[in-house]
This record gives sequence, structure tokens and C-alpha cells, in this order.
Amino acid sequence: MRVHIGTDHAGFELKNRLVASLTAKGHEVTDHGAHEYDAVDDYPPFCTAVGEGVVADAGSLGIVIGGSGNGEQIAANKVKGVRAALVWNEDTATLARQHNDANVISVGARQHSEDELEHLIDLFLATPFSGDERHVRRIGLIARYEETGGYGARA
Repeated sequence: MRVHIGTDHAGFELKNRLVASLTAKGHEVTDHGAHEYDAVDDYPPFCTAVGEGVVADAGSLGIVIGGSGNGEQIAANKVKGVRAALVWNEDTATLARQHNDANVISVGARQHSEDELEHLIDLFLATPFSGDERHVRRIGLIARYEETGGYGARA
């Protein structure tokens, strides 16, 4: 699996650990930064870079990391075509992929241990989209709204 990853200072150490761990597990990882620790850096550029990488790289998934994961999810979701999900437990990790075909996971480095976060990320990466018609339809509605600002005749 090709994986794009990015964080600000809050997840810097975790990101570095994950790059090594994911690579060791056979994933092809693109690190969008931060590449050095800066206690006052800003997360949006790292998160949008991950989103742009995922959208440009069909079949890849992304990981954005912050203190809580909230702002990082918001930033990644500003990239057209990104469906970033804030994940905090096993159910949200698997359902994000199964039901929403999320292509970016957002996690909070200050909310869980590194081992817990690595487990949630592994679940996310390993879970396929179900392809169920109702989920395909709902994702289509989101994409239509993103494209046109409306739902058309059917909402």
C-alpha cells in the first residue's frame, strides 16, 4: 500500500516512528513533513499536502497527525476528493473505510499511546471499502455537493 503521511510538531515523533514501522511492514511511505521539529509550526500545509498526495496517487491512503486530530481532519478535507475521518477507536477506524471509503485517517498523538495509534492506523489501512450500494450512493452525494454545491434532483 502506498501511504502519504504528515504532521506538525504535535505528532512529529509519532510520524517518524510510523514511517519506519509502515516501511518495515511493506508499505511505500511518502513523508510530507514536518521534517524537523518546530514547536510553533502550523499543521494545515502538512495535511493538505497529504490530501493532495492521496488524490493524485490513485489507490493510496493518507495519515494526518496532530495533537487532537481535529484540525488536521478539517485541513485535509479541504482538498477536493479527500474523505478524511477522525479516528479514536477500532470501530471508527474500520467503519471509516467500510462505510465511507475514507482515504485519509486523522489521529491525535496526544489522545492515545503510540502503540494504540499504530494499531488504529493498521486497522484503517487493512480495511477495504464494502462497496455496498447505500454507501456508494452516499459518497456520490458528498462528491456531487463538493463538485456543484448542491445535490441536484435527488437528495
